[in-house]
Amino acid sequence: MKWLIVAALVAAGRAEPVQYFKEQFEDGDEWQKRWIESKHKSDYGKFQLSAGKFYGDEEKDKGLQTSQDVRYYAISARFEPFSNEGQTLVIQFTVKHEQNIDCGGGYIKLFPSDLNQEDMHSDSTYYIMFGPDICGSGMKKVHVIFTYKEKNYLINKDIRCKDDEYTHLYTLILCPDNTYEIKIDNQKVESGSLEEDWDMLPPKKIKDPDAKQPDDWDEREQIDDPEDKKPEDWDDSEFIPDPESKKPDDWDDEMDGEWESAMIANSNYKGEWNAKMIDNPNFKGPWIHPELDNPEYIAEVNAYRFHNISVIGLDLWQVKSGTIFDNFLITNDEQFAEEFGNETWGLTMDGEKKMKEKQDEEENKKKEAEEKKTKAIDKVDKDEGKTTEEKNKEWKEEEQKQEDGKEKEHEEVAAEEKTNVEVDEEGTYEEAGEEGAESKLKDEL
Repeated sequence: MKWLIVAALVAAGRAEPVQYFKEQFEDGDEWQKRWIESKHKSDYGKFQLSAGKFYGDEEKDKGLQTSQDVRYYAISARFEPFSNEGQTLVIQFTVKHEQNIDCGGGYIKLFPSDLNQEDMHSDSTYYIMFGPDICGSGMKKVHVIFTYKEKNYLINKDIRCKDDEYTHLYTLILCPDNTYEIKIDNQKVESGSLEEDWDMLPPKKIKDPDAKQPDDWDEREQIDDPEDKKPEDWDDSEFIPDPESKKPDDWDDEMDGEWESAMIANSNYKGEWNAKMIDNPNFKGPWIHPELDNPEYIAEVNAYRFHNISVIGLDLWQVKSGTIFDNFLITNDEQFAEEFGNETWGLTMDGEKKMKEKQDEEENKKKEAEEKKTKAIDKVDKDEGKTTEEKNKEWKEEEQKQEDGKEKEHEEVAAEEKTNVEVDEEGTYEEAGEEGAESKLKDEL
């Protein structure tokens, strides 16, 4: 398949893509020679090679899986250093939260070549952080963080990540014109420019510090009609003193304080009166603060550029373990990355979903059987907990119900037989009447 892709690229007149890093974990335990676990902390969580509980292809879907709950994880792999200057940089990998993650990271970091892998930790300097991060219902986002002049800058946009239990493909495309694109499952979900969507550069324009809004600037689009007057009989007192409330004879103002009448709802209350609104003849619209060029702004044409990119790592925290990372790719060709995604994640995603649905169906059947079994056991336990007198009472009640049922059935049968007899008798009377009439006719003849 690889040769077919290369042939297609050559035929199309496109330069062969560069694969700076690719990892599919296709050689069993050999991955342990390529990936270095950090020793910065002694209690980092352990990774294992697994395709998980459900998959489309057990061998192709094997990846690095977090295996211990409530742990930090730190592992990385090294490749030949390179710079993305003057070319596109594509970072791609798959993430599968089959544990239905509640709080934890699913992102990667790209590091410079001077990283000490055995001492990698959350404060280690990195170039790019990219991937999903989930914690509760409030945060389900795709992180995109760039380091610029030794400071980390998070994207200003909120990009929602996938939060189900299936495998998903995440792709970051960084272009030499300082633009970017983010894909999930080979579908674009966001794009823009580094300058506009990150705060790594000062703004081009700033508000003129010497400009102030004129005192006579009227921003009110409508005003109260000065000709509209409150009616003289308009009562806007919601409560009034109770006319039947009287000051007690023994009330002492010095001892008891000033006496106040009890209040009652005003039956004439009409609500708060407001004058009708009219267009403001002096309306000038919202005042816009004048801007001027920011003297601190300097255009940065190389904001996208990183030198000596050499390590990819997983540096994250998870409450519930089980996430699987696979199909890592770092290249300079976004079309090649899309094809690679289709030939890895794309070929197994349907099978993975079918296997999961089948497991869910079997699990539901098992739960239903367990529930029936539990109810049956509860009934037996309930019966065994009753006294002999209680059981005899229930049996007698059940026997009485059966007797009542039989008696009712007998009554219904008897009623039906009676109805049949009445019908037969009516037929006999009719026949007898006919015979009598015939005899009388014979006698007359």
